[in-house]
Amino acid sequence: MTLPRRLVVDLASPHRAWCIPPAAVQRIRDALGASWELVEVAAPAPSRGPGTPEAVAAARGAEVYLGHAVPAAVVEAGRGTLRWVHTVTAGVGPSLPHLRGTPIVLSNSAAVHADPIADWSIAAIGYFARGLDRMREFQAAGRWAWADFAAFEVPVREFGELRLGVFGLGGIGGAIARRGVALGMSVAGVRRRPARGGPTGVGVRWVGGFGDLPRLAAESDCLVIAAPHTAETRGAVSRAVLERLPHDAIVVNVSRGTLLDETALLALLDASRVRGAALDVFAAEPLPAGHPFWRHPRVLVSPHVAAVTARFWERETGLIVENIRRYLAGSPLANTVDLEAGY
Repeated sequence: MTLPRRLVVDLASPHRAWCIPPAAVQRIRDALGASWELVEVAAPAPSRGPGTPEAVAAARGAEVYLGHAVPAAVVEAGRGTLRWVHTVTAGVGPSLPHLRGTPIVLSNSAAVHADPIADWSIAAIGYFARGLDRMREFQAAGRWAWADFAAFEVPVREFGELRLGVFGLGGIGGAIARRGVALGMSVAGVRRRPARGGPTGVGVRWVGGFGDLPRLAAESDCLVIAAPHTAETRGAVSRAVLERLPHDAIVVNVSRGTLLDETALLALLDASRVRGAALDVFAAEPLPAGHPFWRHPRVLVSPHVAAVTARFWERETGLIVENIRRYLAGSPLANTVDLEAGY
């Protein structure tokens, strides 16, 4: 008797935004067909760590695994049978060490997170560009600050006069660039393969390689960090890069805290060289109590929630179902990760 092929869904979570709904599980089951067994892991899956015992047991003999990350114990349990693993996150750093050197295909969800993170990035730029941070400060003090704005003591700028620089023009960075152009911003970017250019149909000033990051900073009123964490990008937005920013520039980080020299950024903020920083990610998470960012008047602290949206599972399930269709047809999967490059 031939055993059914098995797909493991390890996507339970104590957090509503990231816990897969029953309807999504059913769509995945329907896409597989009758010859497949779908095993849903009930125990909440941590985004990091060794994997739950239930997930490890389900992975033994499994062909496909869907999770918040891909734990080493799951890869070990599925040795010899696992062919495709998928993470519902954009970043894949925790999954890479134990997948490199295996024949397993890894796919991620970068494109799924693009729209909400791009919306957050544009909102964060507006928060500082239009002086909303100062308005909130004046409101808390009960002060009618009409004269401060009318005298340009609070700098305000229109979107149409801003130069937007995007470090990382993949799915997320491309969505940010697209919104910037639509709002009249002049957009440039840096990416690992500059020959790919900017988003299709979007007019950007120029696209360069990683070596052009200092130039990008020098020409950006708003610098958005949207590149993946890799050995090459770690610490890339250094003090030297930040010091190239024009006076009163805005820094936005929706990537990983490890790409940005936070100490150098803090020094520039304290010196009023940088207008503001909107940070969704940090080198240490949660951001430690007492960190200067918490109470800094020029910093917007966001607890790594730029990707949160009620539409996540709608998009995520669509990606998974499409990739199941491709997998069953023997076609290349969408969002395949280069295990050596790290994205």
